[in-house]
Amino acid sequence: MTSTPTPTFHIRDLPVYGDALLAPMMGFSDWPFRSLCRELGSAVSYTEFARAEGLIHNMRRVAEKLEYTEAERPVIFQIYSNDVDYMVEAALKIQELRPDVIDINMGCPTKAIANGGAGVGMMRTPLKVARLFKRLTRELEVPVTAKIRMGWDDCQNYKLISRIVEENGGSLIAIHGRTREGGRESKANWDVIGEIKQLVKIPVLGNGDVNTVADIAKMKAHTGCDGVMIGRAAIGNPWIFSGIDRDQVTLDQVRQMMAKHLERNLKFYGEELGINLFRKHVVQYISPYRTRRRFRRELLTRETADEFLALLEKINDYQAE
Repeated sequence: MTSTPTPTFHIRDLPVYGDALLAPMMGFSDWPFRSLCRELGSAVSYTEFARAEGLIHNMRRVAEKLEYTEAERPVIFQIYSNDVDYMVEAALKIQELRPDVIDINMGCPTKAIANGGAGVGMMRTPLKVARLFKRLTRELEVPVTAKIRMGWDDCQNYKLISRIVEENGGSLIAIHGRTREGGRESKANWDVIGEIKQLVKIPVLGNGDVNTVADIAKMKAHTGCDGVMIGRAAIGNPWIFSGIDRDQVTLDQVRQMMAKHLERNLKFYGEELGINLFRKHVVQYISPYRTRRRFRRELLTRETADEFLALLEKINDYQAE
């Protein structure tokens, strides 16, 4: 008799199994990569963020960001804007696509977004956050969650925003332990993740400086968080969601994964765009290997899937001495 697995945490009444998940990342959390990570153990699938105004006025252009397969569930759609009315209208519209959760991005640090009052820029307007979550949780059927940062160097109001999200019906908070100005070269502050976990009763996800399998347990032990988001460290290493560090992955496994990833890119985007968008992943997949410059140049200039795959088979011949 097999026992029923116990959920790691719940997003309102939605059970989530697993404590590590791929963070939503612009340009990387598309269906081909996201679905591979989900198959390898990522606990949920977050889409790339979509601008609310685009979802309302030009749905066709941004719709591919919200495409998913049933096997990916739970699926979380992430949206952003600086306008409450647009956010509510967009959320109601995309709810018809049957996501499990809708997440509000209040963490993107990109200047063009943040300085316009969206992403982490929204954290500067707590009353707007309160109005937004009050309306979303009243008008939507699915749970609503938030992804935030510590705030800005001069406005680190993550505690206030977390309380506002919870008190206005939010079902989960994910926090990146850096401010808007804190780049990847600065160390993520895990203490603030623990502070939020102590502050709220809803689940908390931690994000920042999780680079190895051991870091997942370290962050949970340090902060008490319910789950761990992994972003850049998963690019080129989706095996981390299977509990495998990059130095444990064989070259043959890398070749197989690149072939599978490329196949999905071609299926999703078509050959020309699929290959172009795959190049940034190739750089990360082969980064641990000391290959000759010529090999990297040739790999990054391949024009067809067959040329890509044929060259990957010869990677051993291009090892640098």
